[in-house]
Amino acid sequence: MTDIWNKLQDNHDTARERPILSLFEDPDRFDDFSAGADGVFLDFSKTNIDREALSLLIDLASEQGVFTYRDAMFRGDRINATENRAVLHTALRDGGSNPLSVDGEDVRPAVAETLQAMEQFARDIRSGHIKTAQGGAFTDVINIGIGGSDLGPAMAVQALAPYHNGPRCHFVSNVDGAQISDTLRMLDPRSTLVIIASKTFTTIETMTNADTAITWLHAALGDRASDHLAAVSTARDKTADMGIAPDRVFGFSDWVGGRYSLWGPVGLAIMLAIGPEGFHDFLSGAHAMDEHFQTAPAPENVPLLMGLVGIWHRNICDYPTRAILPYDQRLARLPAYLQQLDMESNGKRVAINGDTLARASGPVVWGEPGTNGQHAFYQLLHQGTDIVPSEFLIASTSHEPELRAHHDLLKANCLAQSEALMIGRTFEQAQKIATTLGFEGDAQRIQAQHRTFPGNRPSMTLVYPQLTPFTLGQIIALYEHRVFVEGAIWGINSFDQWGVELGKELANALVPMIKGASANSKDPSTQGLLRLLSKP
Repeated sequence: MTDIWNKLQDNHDTARERPILSLFEDPDRFDDFSAGADGVFLDFSKTNIDREALSLLIDLASEQGVFTYRDAMFRGDRINATENRAVLHTALRDGGSNPLSVDGEDVRPAVAETLQAMEQFARDIRSGHIKTAQGGAFTDVINIGIGGSDLGPAMAVQALAPYHNGPRCHFVSNVDGAQISDTLRMLDPRSTLVIIASKTFTTIETMTNADTAITWLHAALGDRASDHLAAVSTARDKTADMGIAPDRVFGFSDWVGGRYSLWGPVGLAIMLAIGPEGFHDFLSGAHAMDEHFQTAPAPENVPLLMGLVGIWHRNICDYPTRAILPYDQRLARLPAYLQQLDMESNGKRVAINGDTLARASGPVVWGEPGTNGQHAFYQLLHQGTDIVPSEFLIASTSHEPELRAHHDLLKANCLAQSEALMIGRTFEQAQKIATTLGFEGDAQRIQAQHRTFPGNRPSMTLVYPQLTPFTLGQIIALYEHRVFVEGAIWGINSFDQWGVELGKELANALVPMIKGASANSKDPSTQGLLRLLSKP
């Protein structure tokens, strides 16, 4: 371990039992342990990070090459070492004119051309210029994809519901036939556009669902079914074989990873829902966070600070999980989106150089909308045996001014939960409550124990003015860069995902066995399960 890691551990060991609340004896605590970026404000003062620890964490980022690695990413260097690729999803939202080269080729013209093609297609669908096979307007869109081709656009479309002014968007990802059956049952194929999102057009779950959707279209439209298809793919030979017109196929380069792809053609459903102008605002918000990440000094750099807090909790405090708690119902799918972003990126046990990591990497990421969680799993957050660092998100203003009382209660709940996690309730305070309730003797002690909250549980709060396309872009980019910071400090490649491959390979081999082929090559457990699943 380097000297900085040792000093961080010593700091934590010394202050392990220190009440977080005591840090607020410093009158500047809140101001100095918070930072803002174009209206998005991060408060991390309710953590046990003091001035010495924060300084050491910033030094750690420098020592581990975070800033050099960051500049290399934005420059277009091949930082995805295991796949020998650049990592340039940021170029999809840049909009700049200065050349940005990969292998000597400026990628900006192709990015701009694709975005313009998306915009034209979206305008034509939304205006009714592109008509259905029967001459009407498209009322509904089904996006068929999985992973990055589903989680991002599905999350963003739900988040931006107040801005919907186009066709209704639906999402199918699960190969479980129940999902596509339920979706198709409520739609009319004569007014539905199907977008098939698969870079290679070989993703088995997506293509299985696509075949079912196409069969559904054919039953209603016959040979005109292809008029109701579009694709997000680079496999133009395969899309052509499916009858999809070339001007309805939108591709993206291999320097855009799946979980980072909603900024480009994978975001077509978002653009159809909120319009090209709204989509541009979405890109602009992300680009503003990119600029902030590149230029803000370390003590004011929101993605850097969020990443450093994550390192502190994961490696120094040894907390294995983190909770994402949006107090914003329209961000209900954000925890699932961030789960993929974080766990697929940083769920690694091997460093870039192939060595086994010396310390823990990515935590388990999970969560739900806040007030629902209060009546579900907050019991564990407050009184469980494990400490779970919590991340609260809350807007200053809602989209429903006529329901201000709702939003006021929402804000009160958000602030109350982070406060309660920090201050807790002592046994003595709980005793007074038990006494007031009429308990005496040992019964009073037992009741007081149950009502005691240990407190001193850390949290961060992210405040934003209102959930707009611009703000959503900021939030997603913020979390992207937070994942980047943590991965760089751990020395891992946050941009590959070899861990998803083995299960896919084994599933392909198991399909014939599910249908009755010999399973002698499988282990006894798998053979036994196959026998059970083969029964009608």
